[in-house]
Amino acid sequence: MQKYNCIVVLGPTAVGKTAIGVQLAHNFGGEIISADSRQTYKGLDLGSGKDLADYNVDGKPVPYHMIDITDLSVEYNVFHYQQDFYKVFDSLIQRNVLPVIVGGTGMYLDAVVRNYALVDVPEDKELRKSLEDKSLEELGEMYLKLKPELHTKADLLERERVIRGIEIALGHQEPKASQLRSGMYPRPDIRPLIIGTTFDRAKIRENIKIRLKERLDEGMLDEVQGLHDSGYSWERLEKLGLEYRYCSLFLQGKIESKEVMFEQLFIAIGQFAKRQDTWFRFMEKNGVEINWLPAVQDKQTRIAAAINLAAKYFN
Repeated sequence: MQKYNCIVVLGPTAVGKTAIGVQLAHNFGGEIISADSRQTYKGLDLGSGKDLADYNVDGKPVPYHMIDITDLSVEYNVFHYQQDFYKVFDSLIQRNVLPVIVGGTGMYLDAVVRNYALVDVPEDKELRKSLEDKSLEELGEMYLKLKPELHTKADLLERERVIRGIEIALGHQEPKASQLRSGMYPRPDIRPLIIGTTFDRAKIRENIKIRLKERLDEGMLDEVQGLHDSGYSWERLEKLGLEYRYCSLFLQGKIESKEVMFEQLFIAIGQFAKRQDTWFRFMEKNGVEINWLPAVQDKQTRIAAAINLAAKYFN
């Protein structure tokens, strides 16, 4: 049996993952499966960095999946992603097409690489009512007892996030989880060659700043305003985080100037990139083998290194 049956290209934001993944898919007869939590949504284009024009090599389109598959009226989560991913992955394998998974959403990648036993946990109104009077600190302690392996304390900083975490953790406990798992799409045989790409922090910050300026020049604020004008609340847009949160705050007059918004958003994206790196190191500590490409700035050098590595296992 072949050692690997798919490729994963992962890394923090602004390091050129898409270019590497698209070239791999082109060279080895593959198709892209996106692993980006915001690119699943229609209308989140500039802010999520879809860059759909990049899915071409020498004028030949490289097919992609898991992009623009839902809209903002849906609270799409890691369970939904895992189930949709399994279906797409299976369909590619059945067509003898190499799946090339590309993205930086650590939980989405982890959920398919390490086979999270997820269930679709509905909102529990009784549980939420019972938690209303608890402080954020008390909720955090409760969450850590349910999920002691929690790898980042950032998950404990937002009340709604902690409550949802408790809700999901309790929902995963047996026998309730067994009832919820009925009818779920079964996990396919997933054997990934995982390729990582990153730079030093200074280079990542430089790339983030350049890309943020480009997206604002291309009309990112107009994109966010258009989403609001089409009926989505500021609260819904803020929950998407990063670009959508800070643009929404500015458009509501809650941030005093574009310059202040730019600086705050630049810092927030840098912090996010650091959390992404932390997540990938966490995956490695838990037995996931990641083959890191040389951290050189030249894109073609990194693409060549990825192709040479993949060529050892794929014809």
